[in-house]
Amino acid sequence: MLMHAGQVPLEVLLLRAEGVLDPLFRTRDLRLAGLTRRQIIAAVDTGSLLRTRVGVYLPATASTEVKCAAMVGGRLACVSVLARMGVFVHSKDAVHVHVPRSASRLRNSPRRVRLHWATLRREPHPQSARVEVIDALIQATNCQPPRAAVATLDSALYLRLIDDSDLDEIFAHVTARRRVLRRHVNGRAESGPETLVRLIARALGFDVHVQAEIDGVGRVDLVLDGWLVIECDSEAHHSGWIAQKRDRRRDLALAARGYSTLRPIAEDIMYHPEVVVAALRGVAAAGRRRPS
Repeated sequence: MLMHAGQVPLEVLLLRAEGVLDPLFRTRDLRLAGLTRRQIIAAVDTGSLLRTRVGVYLPATASTEVKCAAMVGGRLACVSVLARMGVFVHSKDAVHVHVPRSASRLRNSPRRVRLHWATLRREPHPQSARVEVIDALIQATNCQPPRAAVATLDSALYLRLIDDSDLDEIFAHVTARRRVLRRHVNGRAESGPETLVRLIARALGFDVHVQAEIDGVGRVDLVLDGWLVIECDSEAHHSGWIAQKRDRRRDLALAARGYSTLRPIAEDIMYHPEVVVAALRGVAAAGRRRPS
């Protein structure tokens, strides 16, 4: 294929990296795709390719996090990878980057970068700018607070990115103090905040049922002690008057059946858990009886 200077056959590059999310290209990949040295230089000059370090390039469409990881000299890792896959993570403030132990020299990393050095369990695709999901989950289990780590694993299970055998592998390679979290993982939770409330409620001594079906109402997030329904609300799924009317009518239907409803918002669950703890302690002190 003949090309003018600066013209990059991205369709050829992406075809060579088929199935790879967040691909990166080394000089040899570009040469195999048919680019000459002059064309590579022109492509960088015109912005068609991004040169992150010597011999390593990214598509112009690469995300800011992937660019950061490549510039540091590693691959996107931990919660940064999981968030891009739609997995719940508690915080995305820093860019998490895995760097090989053999790396002899790193570029200056910005303050918002967190480095991971542990040996990977799965070898990433040679043209991938991210670690594999198993390694990202091992890193996230060690890196996050315990409840958030369980919520992340719940989310990965719910999305069917991993199965029980993968969980066994993950917990075989996390730190010893995090292995006790294995018994708290439950892939039925539909959201991270739901997992967080479940863990809080169980720590307070509640008997918790996840994704319970109630006749005449449907499925609810959590039922505590057989009478208190918890619905974990987020702006994405509960904003707007139509959604609010639906939620309030569900609450009325639950009340008619003897249930009480508590709707903590995701923001409080994640960043103000003491508010949720106080609410649950308050209703527990009320000593409500199980509905007939």
